[in-house]
Amino acid sequence: MSWLRDQGSLTRRLVNRCGPDFSVRLVGQQWIQPRIEEALLLNIPPRQKVLLRQVQLLCGPQVLVYARSIIPLQTLRGRHRHLKYLGDKPLGGYLFAHPDLVREHQQIARILPKDPLFDIALSGSRQECECIWGRRSLFRIGTKSLLVSEFFLPGVLRH
Repeated sequence: MSWLRDQGSLTRRLVNRCGPDFSVRLVGQQWIQPRIEEALLLNIPPRQKVLLRQVQLLCGPQVLVYARSIIPLQTLRGRHRHLKYLGDKPLGGYLFAHPDLVREHQQIARILPKDPLFDIALSGSRQECECIWGRRSLFRIGTKSLLVSEFFLPGVLRH
């Protein structure tokens, strides 16, 4: 699936497909302790709090992508501090506007109905499927990093 391997801006790709029907729905944002593998990828202590941002990317009323971003506290200091106030604005629009952005450690994943993320990804979408494919990327803007997971729902293939 080309969506999984694309190295460009997912936001830009969805805007090109959906035009003015593209939107972002903030599902939730909260301070959490990262999972061990997330802390390792971000090179932060496992007990350090991070900002978890969860959104759905839509084309009209149809949910196409569920995105889960982990943003360390040190990334939110300085020039990137307003990341915690994005609300329903796309993170990709912010990230890909920076010429020093680097995508590292991209991983492909498949989540099944037994995974807690499965129900979160499908919430409010009225779509059914046996599995959801996704990718997780470590992004760096200069010395700051964040982790973005994107899960592609069945509707994305129809657009």
